[in-house]
Amino acid sequence: MTPALRPAYLRGAGGTPFGRHEGRSALDLMDEAAAQAINSSGLARREIDGVLCGYATTLPHLMLSTLVCERLALKPHYAHGLQLGGASGAAMLMAARELVRSGRCRNVLVLAGENRLSGQSRDSSIQTLAQVGDADFEVPNGASVPAYYALMASQYMQQTGVTSEDLAEFAVLMRSHAATHPDAHLRTPITRQEVLASKPIATPLSLLDCCPISDGAMALVVSAEPAAQGAVAMVGAGQAHRHQHLTAMADVMQCGAGEAAQRAFDEAELGLADVDYLGIYDSFTITLVMLLEEIGFAPRAGAAQRARTGDFAPTGALPLNTHGGLLSFGHCGVAGGLAHAVEAWRQMTGQAGARQITPPRRAFIHADGGVMSSHVSLLLSRED
Repeated sequence: MTPALRPAYLRGAGGTPFGRHEGRSALDLMDEAAAQAINSSGLARREIDGVLCGYATTLPHLMLSTLVCERLALKPHYAHGLQLGGASGAAMLMAARELVRSGRCRNVLVLAGENRLSGQSRDSSIQTLAQVGDADFEVPNGASVPAYYALMASQYMQQTGVTSEDLAEFAVLMRSHAATHPDAHLRTPITRQEVLASKPIATPLSLLDCCPISDGAMALVVSAEPAAQGAVAMVGAGQAHRHQHLTAMADVMQCGAGEAAQRAFDEAELGLADVDYLGIYDSFTITLVMLLEEIGFAPRAGAAQRARTGDFAPTGALPLNTHGGLLSFGHCGVAGGLAHAVEAWRQMTGQAGARQITPPRRAFIHADGGVMSSHVSLLLSRED
């Protein structure tokens, strides 16, 4: 007989400010984020019996999860590292949920961090990003991640009618949200005109359509018991993996995001209308637009209109990335995507400080890795 699955809750969270941390290693940043998450969970370190750690390009250690455990004086009976590009953070949370629901673990620390800005040269960073491409058909042509996303954007914009002005709406929105977060990398307000006039990176994407490279770390604790601050249950999860490389993408209109989301909604027995907060991956403005539209939170070519009418603002019907997302809060690898879940937990438990909105009841989190390659969706529910 299959035993009943137990609930799994987000119990605590922590993180460092994103930006430049000269002289601090990826491990230093992860130590700080992990300590905050464990402290906020109300647990003792001896109660952490599982650890999942994201990869770090500035720290290519073969056993990163156990290295972290050693530094944090943790002695779990389950640990491993996970590598799924930008989807790694959400995938680790999904894996932690399964460990808790099955009874394998009771309290799992999910952790990621990297000093990409201060600990990696520009050439090294470009070389790392270039390896996302197919070694035979893409990398030899000299493209990097922004170029791949630009090619995808060009086709999507041609098929749907999305414009550069539409994309700019989301750069402005994310910056306005980051302006209220003291830990955000980029906080200076920007205008739509400034986005459109910013330096071209890979047509049709300009500098302000792209996320910055940051230092930082994020951590969450997934537990069998809720925290005193509030019960935020992970009630649904789904994945989809349709391709790895851009040249293998069959259809820019169906990248897998919709499939992953539907699996999460089906498991949670919820629908789009039940969600009142969004944490959507936004490595580029086109990423955010494509995900919102494929999943169904906006019609094709309609995401920007929802932004213009205020639907994604803190006071709107669907507050979106209230920390500023990757585009402005910052991006330091796996921790950049994990920050979306940290912000959702803080908002749902009333711990978001000056940017606190009406605490959401249902949050939808989505992350993608590669060039819209790997997709992970999560549904969170606040239980009173």
